[in-house]
Amino acid sequence: MGLLTGDALWALSVAVAVFLLLVDLMHRRQRWAARYPPGPLPLPGLGNLLQIDFQNMPSSFQKMRFRFGDVFSLQLAWKPVIVLNGLAAVREALVNHSEYTSDRPWMSIYDHLGLGPRSQGKFQQPQKWKTGGWIGVILASYGPAWREQRRFSVSTMRNFGLGKKSLERWVTEEASCLCTAFANKAGCPFSPMSLLKRAMCNVISSLIYARRFKYDDQRMAKMLDLLEDMLKEDSGFVPMLTHKLEIPMVGCSFRQPRPAESLEAGSGEGAGYWVLNVVPVLLRIPGLPGWVFRAQKAFMDMVDELLEEHRMTWDPAQPPRDLTDAFLAEVEKAKGNPESSFNDENLRIVVLDLFTAGMVTTSTTLAWALLLMILHPDVQRRVQQEIDEVIGQVRQPEMGDQARMPFTMAVIHEVQRFGDLVPLAVPHLTTRDIELQGFFIPKFPWLHLAQPEWVWEAEKPPGQRRTTEPRHLLQGTTLITNLSSVLKDETVWEKPLLFHPGHFLDAQGHFVKREAFMPFSAGRRVCLGEPLARMELFLFFTCLLQRFSFSVPPG
Repeated sequence: MGLLTGDALWALSVAVAVFLLLVDLMHRRQRWAARYPPGPLPLPGLGNLLQIDFQNMPSSFQKMRFRFGDVFSLQLAWKPVIVLNGLAAVREALVNHSEYTSDRPWMSIYDHLGLGPRSQGKFQQPQKWKTGGWIGVILASYGPAWREQRRFSVSTMRNFGLGKKSLERWVTEEASCLCTAFANKAGCPFSPMSLLKRAMCNVISSLIYARRFKYDDQRMAKMLDLLEDMLKEDSGFVPMLTHKLEIPMVGCSFRQPRPAESLEAGSGEGAGYWVLNVVPVLLRIPGLPGWVFRAQKAFMDMVDELLEEHRMTWDPAQPPRDLTDAFLAEVEKAKGNPESSFNDENLRIVVLDLFTAGMVTTSTTLAWALLLMILHPDVQRRVQQEIDEVIGQVRQPEMGDQARMPFTMAVIHEVQRFGDLVPLAVPHLTTRDIELQGFFIPKFPWLHLAQPEWVWEAEKPPGQRRTTEPRHLLQGTTLITNLSSVLKDETVWEKPLLFHPGHFLDAQGHFVKREAFMPFSAGRRVCLGEPLARMELFLFFTCLLQRFSFSVPPG
């Protein structure tokens, strides 16, 4: 067969161009629907990809919000996206319509990384995934498997006892180790970020593996480096931690004078990853997913290695030592039940979820807290005064102290609000037509006017569907919630752009939690690590300020 030349090649080019334009027209026709949210005009094929600053997506969304309002639409290549801003819109979507907005978008890259239904990690046993959608908790499809895994993870973090040690005891002991590490830096300016990360890593490791690492352990250092690189890779793909705090050298001194003792111490990457998300055909390029997400692969290999070591020492006849033991026990119970979500595939992903949800943002929040105490010494002194009155200098802080420490609680909440560490929540997905702020959001934007039979089948539970169409063909509308716009909502907060603990205090000085406080998102997909993060923030923050005062070091 000869090569096409001349008129034939020209005709083929025109036909391909017309075909692509028709496909593009089909994908953008939802914009013609009545009451569909307004938005910038998309370009053929590219949509609004060139109109978004992927280095600073919250800023781009804020500019579009000024132009189009709290609810506006985007088209990322051919993927329809609705961006929600402000308390009213986010609350209506995630809380009022939580039953229909709690799903997750299909993300092709995770199949290639071994985190989806086709995952074939070396630790797991290959099997057909029958519960529909993704595994784990954070990115899992909304359904029975997600409910089962979330219930297990939350109850384990809340109630797990390691021998006679509760999770609170583990956190308190790690806080004491962190204070010792701070004290050992006497006379040497340093940035506390590295120590904070190691402390948070040990809390998660205690929960998952019933072990802690020394702060100079090389295996821990490698794990933290890989996790940081992995989040950089994901920052342009799943909008999570999109701006990084580089805390400067801080000065830190013992509050109680001691002879001869003093202590001086001193986002958004990844436009290419969003392109891989919205143009998944690029993932067919041999070796591309593994090259782009090198750290993700390496981190999961380390997780598999640790789980394999743990499994070799697991004794099902003994009480569980940690979450992994408890999960393995559930796997044994679920043998022979293909519908159960307790399997080796899910174990490795739940471990990944707990590391990402329970470690990185907490350590960064604590770094913000120390920095803000340096910038606001009057607030620092008032917190220390409350610590002295309620806890004293002898015993360690306990979670039961929170009720008697309203100002400290207000400061911790204001650090989270002002720090705004996760400005964009993990995307949600609609599972039926809904109305938000007077706008119509269709379930299947590009199929809304003519839905074939298999689309209606998609509304049934996974086990009752008569068809097995690929999930991406059933994709609803992606919702991106701009949490930053809620935490800085001018209609809610008295001083939205300033650090002001009074946001969480009433006229009598009592602590008041505000509805617009959503650093962990809201609704049914609220952050998995929220209970643990609240415990860590309170216990670590109060332990540090009980022993030390923080200031800028001389020079």
